[in-house]
Amino acid sequence: MSFNKHPLSHLNHVDFLYRPKLEYISKFINNIPNIRILELGVMHGRSTAIFLDLCDKNGGNLISIDIDDYSNLFKNKNWKFIKSRDDNFDFLSKKFTKNSFDAIYIDSLHEPNHVKKVLFFYYNYLKVGGRVFIDDINWLPFVEGSFKDSEYSEVINKKTFNKIIDIYYQNLENFELEFNFSGTGTANIKKLKDSILNEPSKIKNRLYGIRNILRSIINRKPKK
Repeated sequence: MSFNKHPLSHLNHVDFLYRPKLEYISKFINNIPNIRILELGVMHGRSTAIFLDLCDKNGGNLISIDIDDYSNLFKNKNWKFIKSRDDNFDFLSKKFTKNSFDAIYIDSLHEPNHVKKVLFFYYNYLKVGGRVFIDDINWLPFVEGSFKDSEYSEVINKKTFNKIIDIYYQNLENFELEFNFSGTGTANIKKLKDSILNEPSKIKNRLYGIRNILRSIINRKPKK
């Protein structure tokens, strides 16, 4: 493969990166009656439009939060826009009721510590059986020579992926987790019970342990 022309470089990146992951999300929440959705991050409104279609179809409502003012992006009776940082918890805690959302979509600041912070806060407002979807956990489109080559996006998406794994390892009984690598990727968390999340910790990794390194060296020795 030539690093000058990735096989996917000819694609419409908007369709390739956004449409499949939004379709993936939709299939988990498509048939929930009176659905309540919380969205962190609006920007172009691609996910907002999908969620509003679901609210119109199923009879529900969507609340979107963004630090920039996108209040004029849609005119829909089922939509409420809140202009705020999504980590302004003192302000936002007065806006919601615990265990009230069927789905939460985290698509604001794509940085692992911020993702962890907002996940832990808004998880308390998710119903048991509800889902949290976290955007941008796939680093493969951004590696060197790939069709969206970006060192920053590669590193930050991989760090976010690892952070979610660290959280999951300490919360195996609290939620289910799966990843979808369509586009820039989505983490899919299903809340199993009404409990407070445990703090994450680094998972011990034996990949670079002395035993494994010695084993690799031995296996590389040519056979006589």
